[in-house]
Amino acid sequence: MRQELGDVVDAAELERQISRGVHDVLRHQVEAGVDIVSDGEQSKPGFQTYVAQRMTGFAGESRRRTATDFIKFPAYADMMRAKIGRRAKMTNAPQAVGDVTYHGQREALTDCDRLSRELGEIGGGHSAFMTAPSPGIIATTLLNAHYDSHERYLFTLAQEMRKEYEIIHKAGFILQVDAPDLAMERTVFFQDNSDAEFISFVEMHVDAINKATADIPPAAMRVHCCWGNREGPHVDDIPLAKILPELLQLRAETLSIELANPRHQHEYESIRAAQWPADKSLIPGVIDSTTNYVEPAQVVANRILQAVTAVGDHARVIAGVDCGFGTFAGYEMVASDVVWAKLKALREGADLAAKSL
Repeated sequence: MRQELGDVVDAAELERQISRGVHDVLRHQVEAGVDIVSDGEQSKPGFQTYVAQRMTGFAGESRRRTATDFIKFPAYADMMRAKIGRRAKMTNAPQAVGDVTYHGQREALTDCDRLSRELGEIGGGHSAFMTAPSPGIIATTLLNAHYDSHERYLFTLAQEMRKEYEIIHKAGFILQVDAPDLAMERTVFFQDNSDAEFISFVEMHVDAINKATADIPPAAMRVHCCWGNREGPHVDDIPLAKILPELLQLRAETLSIELANPRHQHEYESIRAAQWPADKSLIPGVIDSTTNYVEPAQVVANRILQAVTAVGDHARVIAGVDCGFGTFAGYEMVASDVVWAKLKALREGADLAAKSL
């Protein structure tokens, strides 16, 4: 957080702490029984805002709109402000004030090298994924104060983020493109638009992801879509059924969709009704990333079985979590020891589901 604010920090000490953080989260994931692990985004102040440190053209401060939950429920907004202390920039990230150009190859390679090194120390032969934000979530968070249209800004970001996506792929990791813009932004950036207008923007944002990943095999990547990683009312969330046709146009073979929280756990029926394509796999969120309840293994298994029924093939279902447990530094809803218990429940629930299948 200090580095993000421009403070001078000890680079060697920061690297030591990041490496230790990656080692610890890998160890806990492996001990919990997770098959496909990640570095926990330990080097990043925010899952998408970090790109301002890897690109030219950003300065000043964005004025991101307030999500409708915080407008409709002011007592909820007050409670959340009181609950969350100092954190990385979320609604006030830098904005694009000039031509944006990616120069973060060294940082991206460092992330990949670190994950390889720490994974080697942990052992176990696990595969791993690494996250990078979609062009759309960058465009709707690090706002445009330079380009003549949202579309031009979006596709410029796609062209530049392609460099980071390909570094992750060439390092041998699964690329996860985090794209909450495909659902969440209905209640933030596009809150004044109709559902039909929003869906047209989703089509554009999907096209941007597809262009940016054109040289990455579909089997080597996945896209995560969610409605915002917070415990809240979510009364204005757009239904999955309305955006699913566009999500299925993504090149990625695997889609990660949150389905564990109370607002979306009924939407397996939308997946079944859409006649899930034979060339796509689903990572259903079967663990809620915003509450400290530890799901019983049987609940996890039941959710996995619902996903298998909806998709029609157990081989194309990978049990996952709704979203990250900490999407910004200082912004975590779940205690770390509860996180590891939840991941253990994920493993146990997957084993139960496998037995019944």
